[in-house]
Amino acid sequence: MKVVFLHQCIGPYASEDFALIKVSIVTISFNQVEFLDRAIRSVLDQDYANIEYIVVDPGSTDGSRELIKSYESRIATTILEPDHGPADGLNKGFSATTGEILGFLNSDDVLFPGAISEAVRYLIDHPAIDVISANARLIGPDDRVLRLLYSDRMSITGYAYGSVALIQPSTFFRRTAFERTPGFNPKNRTTWDGELFLNMAQASCKFARSQGIWSGYRLHAQSITASKKLEDTMHKANDEMFLRVVGHRRNRWDKVLQVAFRMLKHGMNPRDTFERIVRGPTFGRKLD
Repeated sequence: MKVVFLHQCIGPYASEDFALIKVSIVTISFNQVEFLDRAIRSVLDQDYANIEYIVVDPGSTDGSRELIKSYESRIATTILEPDHGPADGLNKGFSATTGEILGFLNSDDVLFPGAISEAVRYLIDHPAIDVISANARLIGPDDRVLRLLYSDRMSITGYAYGSVALIQPSTFFRRTAFERTPGFNPKNRTTWDGELFLNMAQASCKFARSQGIWSGYRLHAQSITASKKLEDTMHKANDEMFLRVVGHRRNRWDKVLQVAFRMLKHGMNPRDTFERIVRGPTFGRKLD
């Protein structure tokens, strides 16, 4: 099967005025007060001044709401109301944004210093690019670095066959790219970020990768990635996206193709392959 790579989707501006470009960041929070302060501070302490920060919490009972309120003077919008899951919360948060460049950070992840400045500069310097993904450090609950994570080159067919992963907290995109999609899928309880990026790809937006390391992607006992929580739900969501891209349900030949695509992934992203071999996988990883 031919790999389908992305076509061009040009954003509305190529401004050289760095300071005037507003960046909106959305954080969704639910009962993760252990990590939430680090996430919030990682956004508020960025060296880029023009940031609009939105925090969404549907009803935490562990002290998260009190923590959010302590930063209220520095957060543009707080949305403290029930929702129907993470994707629905993100849709509420994104509906409140007014920035030209958008991103989202889970309450257990962190942005590294200078990440937003680097993302804005990249999109200024590359006006034909709509989505820019960088890399991350995989970190544990105590911020210990477990390994490095490298975003893959985006491919619609490759995504369907499980050979593409974009590091979500290290990914930023133009508002025009988001507006080409229906937003986050509230029915997707596990891979709502990947489905959004797939929707952008199918809307002919253009993706690129940066060599930077922009975020810390955290694993902990309650995270979906480490615990394999909702693994069956994740497979069902991926099967639905596969059907949308390929046009049929998976069969035995698709399993062969999936192995081939994953081998291609390892060849095209050797740094990530090296990290996986030497320092272990991400999904289902056992934490010390």
